Amino acid sequence: MESITPSNIFKDQGRVRAVGKAGDSWTSKFFSYLVLTLIAFTMIVPFMWMLSTSLKPEKEILRRNIFPIEPTTDNYEEVINGTDLPLWYKNSFIVAVISTVSVAFFDSLAGFVFAKYNFPGKRPIFIIFLTSLMVPTEMLLIPWFIMSSNPPIGGTWVDTYWGIAFPGVITAAGIFLMRQFMQGVPDELLDAGRIDGVSEFGLFWRVAVPLSLPAIGALCIFNFLGNWNAFIWPLIATSRSEMFTLPVGIQQFSSEADTPWNLIMTGASLSVVPLLIVVIIFQRYIIEGIALTGLKG
Repeated sequence: MESITPSNIFKDQGRVRAVGKAGDSWTSKFFSYLVLTLIAFTMIVPFMWMLSTSLKPEKEILRRNIFPIEPTTDNYEEVINGTDLPLWYKNSFIVAVISTVSVAFFDSLAGFVFAKYNFPGKRPIFIIFLTSLMVPTEMLLIPWFIMSSNPPIGGTWVDTYWGIAFPGVITAAGIFLMRQFMQGVPDELLDAGRIDGVSEFGLFWRVAVPLSLPAIGALCIFNFLGNWNAFIWPLIATSRSEMFTLPVGIQQFSSEADTPWNLIMTGASLSVVPLLIVVIIFQRYIIEGIALTGLKG
């Protein structure tokens, strides 16, 4: 029989605390996973409804059944073969790539300058960039359209890829993101590069950019997704069907007399495919970029 000593009492108390902590940990994990599962289910339901509606024949559209009774792929054949959807896909891709490449370069360069250089007016200029985030996009539509109709170099930007893409070639949010991240780039590496004769742009391109790839990757992904889903400005900047982007083209399915929800949901389902591919392939950069950027002072 084990004798009762102070050491044994302390051991028993330690076991009780360990069991209590394990029970609390299991309970907290259970409720955490339960809450996250409910949130995930709430977010997945609209996508399930969209996909289900895209497989329904027209006679089932207004029924309350979630899944199609007689599933069909005729909607996909009609949208792909009977509309300019492939052309709208191309337009959206070109515009998104132009904006993403531009943002990746210019926002990173501006963020590097704000993070690593001191110059007159640095703080006021940066504050102006930040305050521009408070301006609603709707207030900028008229200036953008005036600029597109009467560009500085002559001609017109309406119904052109550049006219659709130019409002997003550089973003204040991207500059802020890259500035916060590049503040963590060691100054010693930049000084070592200067001693070796590297130019200032070379320091940005050969030192800062490789160290900031997670933030640049996250910035590119968010920018690509935003431009792919953009609707208001592409709707204003285009007047010909062959220049429509995907959201604008899908909107053309509806009319005052009829709204073919099966075709709209089919187009929406097809438009989501590239976004899912991008997120699945590059989700590591999204998580890494957000996590690391949040640690920068």
